Amino acid sequence: MNAPVLKIVTPVDGSLYAERPLASEAEVLKALEAAKAAQREWRTSSMTERQKIAAAFVDAMVAEKDKVAELLAWQMGRPIRYGHGEMRGFEERARYMIDIAPATLADIDVGPKEGFKRYIRREPLGVCLNLPAWNFPYMTALNAVLPAILAGNTVVMKHSSQTALVAEHFASAFAKAGLWQDVFQFVNMSHETTDKVIRSGLVDQVGFTGSTAGGRHIMGSVAGAPNFPATCLELGGKDPAYVRRDVNLAFAIENIVDGGFFNSGQSCCAMERVYVHEAVYDAFVEGAVATVNAYKLGSPTDPATTLGPVVRASAAAFIQGQVDEAIRAGAKALIDPNHFPEAQEGTAYLAPQVLVEVDHSMRFMTEETFGPAFGIMKVKSDEEAIALMNDSPFGLTAAIWTEDVEAAESIGDRIETGTVYMNRCDFLDPALPWVGVKQTGRGATLSRVGYEHLTRPKSFHLRTKTS
Repeated sequence: MNAPVLKIVTPVDGSLYAERPLASEAEVLKALEAAKAAQREWRTSSMTERQKIAAAFVDAMVAEKDKVAELLAWQMGRPIRYGHGEMRGFEERARYMIDIAPATLADIDVGPKEGFKRYIRREPLGVCLNLPAWNFPYMTALNAVLPAILAGNTVVMKHSSQTALVAEHFASAFAKAGLWQDVFQFVNMSHETTDKVIRSGLVDQVGFTGSTAGGRHIMGSVAGAPNFPATCLELGGKDPAYVRRDVNLAFAIENIVDGGFFNSGQSCCAMERVYVHEAVYDAFVEGAVATVNAYKLGSPTDPATTLGPVVRASAAAFIQGQVDEAIRAGAKALIDPNHFPEAQEGTAYLAPQVLVEVDHSMRFMTEETFGPAFGIMKVKSDEEAIALMNDSPFGLTAAIWTEDVEAAESIGDRIETGTVYMNRCDFLDPALPWVGVKQTGRGATLSRVGYEHLTRPKSFHLRTKTS
């Protein structure tokens, strides 16, 4: 009987790009046991050594940015002209988290008390199981993996079946950097095996980026584990933009469309629903349609392509299904699919779409689409926009487009979201925590706060005088 294998089918042409054997439950448990043993030693390493190895790892990755661009194009369809951007974001986040590690992870002095020495130590959690996303595979993996290692943990990573080769690339770069044996490992395993290893008691934290349904399943597995592993979950999204009447309209159009359609809309913080003040609605819609029609859909290996395929044919069918359902319910499509002849049913190539005359009775405006399509609704006031932005089970980011900073802060304070943007979107600043509310998840990555979710506080309460 042949051993089960993981198959990576490229969205470029639907062919088999690579395949790897799936690890057995016994093999994965062995890796976790090795990680647990390695962590006992790694936690004793100095911060100076950890930073040195981490910096060398980043250097090794950045030196291979052309390889990254090629892997992204073939594994998940990112146009090759944008591939180097993944490494720019990767490097910015990595260098920042390396720089702040010593101060963030240092003991916390709680102040003097006569006869006592008191402080809080940030202690590593232990073995972290990381399940990053496929859509930005280097950056989402980096968010948790490198800070976890800097905090004294060991990491076992299972990448998505679509981007498993990224995990191999991580391992190669860590080896070049001189990382201690078994501090980082990767495994290719089935969902069933993943469930079993979470319940094994050998995992101390589970980091997952994916669907809300996937997050719920992981929480069920965690509940069955004997050691109550910690979790950090970034799940679904349906991020809104609000265009106020005082907006720089040309700037907003350019950036909102990019925020909705970059990476073929396959971003956790993509703009999926846009609320526009009635005073600028017609001009915004006209500009958005013109901007979308200027995209070139084609093979991601072609440097001229600005819109690649989605990750797989089934994803394209799902996205088109949402669009068609909305149109049947009364929405109006503004993009002629014939303008994008490369889009063919049964393939991963999908024409982008902008819908108007939409409302929240439509699945297209309430459930995650994760593709190159968004809906635009007209609003009369800030109050109406706030109510619509909050009318969602998700909350990752929200973008307010205005020239009034005080208005943006006031509106942002009332939006149920993890990040409030003004005049930008679809971006992570490593100095700020990446966090969601409601069904978008729990926990946080990046920034000083991110380190808090990779460590536990340990209190030292020492009486120094006994007489």
